[in-house]
Amino acid sequence: MDSDFVYSFTQSKLTMFAAALLLVLLLAGSFATQLSPYNPFDTTAFDLLDSELPPAWESEGDPRFTLGTDIQGRDVLSLILYGLRVSLIVGVISVFCSMLLGVSLGVISGYVGGKTDALIMRVADAMLSFPTIMFALLVSGAARGIFPQDMHGDIAVYIIIFSITLTGWMQYARTVRGSTLLEGNKEYVQAAKVMGSSTARIMFQHILPNVVSPVLVIATLHLALAVLTEATLSFLGVGMPPNQPSLGTLINEGNQYLFSGQWWVVAFPSLTLVLIALSVNLVGDWLRDALNPKLR
Repeated sequence: MDSDFVYSFTQSKLTMFAAALLLVLLLAGSFATQLSPYNPFDTTAFDLLDSELPPAWESEGDPRFTLGTDIQGRDVLSLILYGLRVSLIVGVISVFCSMLLGVSLGVISGYVGGKTDALIMRVADAMLSFPTIMFALLVSGAARGIFPQDMHGDIAVYIIIFSITLTGWMQYARTVRGSTLLEGNKEYVQAAKVMGSSTARIMFQHILPNVVSPVLVIATLHLALAVLTEATLSFLGVGMPPNQPSLGTLINEGNQYLFSGQWWVVAFPSLTLVLIALSVNLVGDWLRDALNPKLR
């Protein structure tokens, strides 16, 4: 199976390119502090006289700022690297929390059944009926209403992660529930029952390892959605604060100066966001086909 998996990967040039691009973006975000030419949050690192400079390849550009500067004189490339780090951190943690919650509820729902199954699935169905962004806005707005305003900046990242987690666990739960229903009647589960294994041990030690394959595909595709959701919330002004900018925050700020000719302030963060979503989706599509036994 491993050789087929690797062969399938090497035969798809588009997937290899997408995986390489995704790896570059992940590394760029992870090592933003080391790779950034300037620290965009250090007031001594930029000068207002360098504000609104276009990219270096244009006639009025400055070689010191490859992708130009914003209205405050901050290097756009440095802002993108720092914003990329924030977006990826929020996306990865949100996906992990959604996966943990959804997989746990899915296994419990499929194995226990009865009223527990009905309750979990009805809640999942109800939450799936709401658009992701609208529900995330609702959760984010409610959380901001509960906590004092002076705390909003400090807890913004936690609110966003919580919002995305609540809007993403349902797909994991429904998928794992279906797989658990199939695995629950197999011989190894019956043998575990006869040997006196506890319900929790059967669910999480015997059944769970056999239902994780589709979860990996969902998690990969969900990463792109989580990053886009965070960017949308930040663009709408209910996401990350300006002192912790994500790609969505940068796009929101750059959009205000788009019609004044500073296209680079919004164009490059937007392009980075598109590349993340595109590369993750391409890798996810390939992973879905590679793990599908009907296509082997």
